[in-house]
Amino acid sequence: RWWESSPGAWTGVLGGRVWTLRQDPDRLWYTVYGEEEEDGRPAEAAKPDGAETDQILRDYFQLDVGLPALYCAWGAADPLFRKVADDFPGVRVLRQDPIECLLSFICTSNNHISRITAMIERLCQAFGRRLCRLDARPFHAFPSLSALTGADTEARLRALGFGYRAKFVSGSARAIVEGLGAEGLHRLRAVPYAEARRVLCALPGVGAKVGAGMGRDGERGPAAGADGAARRQVADCVCLMALDKAEAVPVDTHVWRIARQRYGAALGGRSLTPRAHQEIGDFFRGLWGPRAGWAQAV
Repeated sequence: RWWESSPGAWTGVLGGRVWTLRQDPDRLWYTVYGEEEEDGRPAEAAKPDGAETDQILRDYFQLDVGLPALYCAWGAADPLFRKVADDFPGVRVLRQDPIECLLSFICTSNNHISRITAMIERLCQAFGRRLCRLDARPFHAFPSLSALTGADTEARLRALGFGYRAKFVSGSARAIVEGLGAEGLHRLRAVPYAEARRVLCALPGVGAKVGAGMGRDGERGPAAGADGAARRQVADCVCLMALDKAEAVPVDTHVWRIARQRYGAALGGRSLTPRAHQEIGDFFRGLWGPRAGWAQAV
């Protein structure tokens, strides 16, 4: 949800506010915008508490994690990592809001980046609170769970081009509201990785099969095998990027191929089965250590 609003400056929504960020070699500069007035007047730069905004950014970018020592350890353990690390310095895993992260990753099934970005933007415009307008561009907060649990939500999402994913976005929102709740989802940050993953895999669109074949809107769903791998990857992505499970290694066919071809790991059979998925994750956790998901991001 970030876009390059001017050369070197990025604007997006974080924590229910609109931010513009710019980085130089020593500092991260930011502007936080106030919400638009009811009469539609342009937003003016807010005057937030500096300590609060600093903490939001430190949390989001996980700035308390010391990367130089991690890069050194990963490079010492893995010659392939050492070979490419200099080309990708300072890569950090964002600490995203669990609800936004989960529902966004459900949208990634059988999809590509530009379309995912457009879908999430339409989701926010249709269901999220309007925050402000900058340079004629409106910005909306990510929808609340309650906004996505209406009886017509699935139909509205299908009309917005979500295809078969509409059922799983609305279904997961409803399952969370009726089950563990938003706070319960956040509390998964404090439980072991396997437990968080198990809870996520019980949600529609994460644990329930999408199923192959043609949907009502004419869009073909993924094949059954690809569907299972994609669902396991969604759970691991949310664990890594929102639930503080730095050891989570999202595995797709590209990671599987890299493990076999670049690392010579004789893992799994001819397809990305649950067993192969687990073995590949365990292989990289054994190689890179407790922050294996961060090393994979590089």
